[in-house]
Amino acid sequence: MKQESTALGGDDADAVEWGPTPIEPQEDAVEAAGLYLQDATNRDETTLIDRLGLDMRFMDGNNPVAKTLTELLAGDGGLTETAHKALRQLIHFIEDGPAEGFASGAFKQTTGTVFPTAEIWYVVGSTPPAGKIVELLTTWTGPKITQEVWKMYDVDGSTVLVTVTDTISYSGLFETTRTRTIA
Repeated sequence: MKQESTALGGDDADAVEWGPTPIEPQEDAVEAAGLYLQDATNRDETTLIDRLGLDMRFMDGNNPVAKTLTELLAGDGGLTETAHKALRQLIHFIEDGPAEGFASGAFKQTTGTVFPTAEIWYVVGSTPPAGKIVELLTTWTGPKITQEVWKMYDVDGSTVLVTVTDTISYSGLFETTRTRTIA
């Protein structure tokens, strides 16, 4: 039920003297400081939606510190599928460069011969050495890779976001250990 007042922004047609009228579900919104949500077995004040200034906040029994909608969208819960595809995190690139979430036309430049020493992916339309996306630098000892260094670049194409270095040991031709350093 509702009791509207034209002085508080209500509709003249709904401001009646004789009492509350039914809420019109496709027109009216409830004005309150917050809303406690209940279910079939719980009636308490642990699950809350409220407002603080310009921020809508959310809180529940498992998350007793209120979080704003802005905070939620910036974290795991707000990451859309499209945004996830475009993340510049190295795990999205190890194997062989960018895929979904990046513009078609990215290209790879390889240096070295039989034993490549660098594989660098560039953004579409850039001219090397500008516009780097990701690169793999490889150190060879004879026919064996003894070090791989992955570098992930920011959208400016030059700022390194993360470097992952694998140092590899062998017994004969067989890899025995790999030590990973992330910086």
